[in-house]
Amino acid sequence: MRRKTSSPDAALAEAAKVPGTARKKAAVAGPKKTAVKREAVQPDLLTSMLNVITTSLDEDKGEDIVVLDLVGRANFADCMVIATGLADRQISAMAHHIEKKLNEIGIKRILIEGANGSDWVLIDAGDVVIHLFKPESRELYGLERMWGTDLDGSENEVAVGQGEEQD
Repeated sequence: MRRKTSSPDAALAEAAKVPGTARKKAAVAGPKKTAVKREAVQPDLLTSMLNVITTSLDEDKGEDIVVLDLVGRANFADCMVIATGLADRQISAMAHHIEKKLNEIGIKRILIEGANGSDWVLIDAGDVVIHLFKPESRELYGLERMWGTDLDGSENEVAVGQGEEQD
């Protein structure tokens, strides 16, 4: 059974006790932990980004547009937008329109993954992450269930083994 170490120095000391090469010892010690804090986005900018994104998706006939607040729940973004498109071409067009409209309001560093004909397109606009799905993929991945607020309440917590019906 391994003990958890609380500091990088303790992890290195623990790794030094492990027999093997320096490479194996470094693997045991793991990566160096550095706390990187993301700067808080200005509320006005976040609001304008969300307005641009949701308006663009609505104009492109995106379905089931959902905006999830991730503040305090994730450190990679403040909001997540999820929408459904019916065809690869529609999803690709929605992604390119969002990129163009965000560029117009000054958001320049936008990364798009999967825009060349995929069931799932991911757009990383920094403070907002946008997922564009085909209906089957959206159901399969279930991001609303994973990141939705209905999981935050303690009334949904079930002890292991108690959530199943007893025969």
